[in-house]
Amino acid sequence: MAAFSLGVWCAGSFYYGPRIQKEHSALVHYKAQLAIAHAKLTQAQYKLATRIEIQYRDRIKIIKEKGDTLIKEIPVYVTQADATHFGVNVGFVRHYNAAFTDESARPAAQSDREPAHISLTEIAAINAYNASACLQWREQALGLKDFYRQLQRYSKYSDSPSGS
Repeated sequence: MAAFSLGVWCAGSFYYGPRIQKEHSALVHYKAQLAIAHAKLTQAQYKLATRIEIQYRDRIKIIKEKGDTLIKEIPVYVTQADATHFGVNVGFVRHYNAAFTDESARPAAQSDREPAHISLTEIAAINAYNASACLQWREQALGLKDFYRQLQRYSKYSDSPSGS
């Protein structure tokens, strides 16, 4: 019985041994191709991320600089005479704040008609700052969208080890 078992084992290893070695070599080769493809994908994603970040960071910087310029130019557009002649009431301030907090403003009251003691210059500065911040966020969102779209494109072409 032992001789028969030994004979079956020897025949099996003689018959299946080269096949197992061949499949093992193919697996090692496939894993190496996969590692190379992954390294290429990682490098391409890094280059893409760097390019997109630089592109949109520069755009955001330009928008911020334009907003800062607008804030500095407020005295040209809203003079001191305008600020003293035109006033803003409490109702306007409450409504403005409600719009930015995403809460509804309570019903108007007589106290809303009183002056808020906020000059038009301050309102212009706040408005320019908020608009600049919104435009910067928009550019950041567009940059992330562009990055994600291109990242998907890179991933689509690198699903197989041979595609890069």
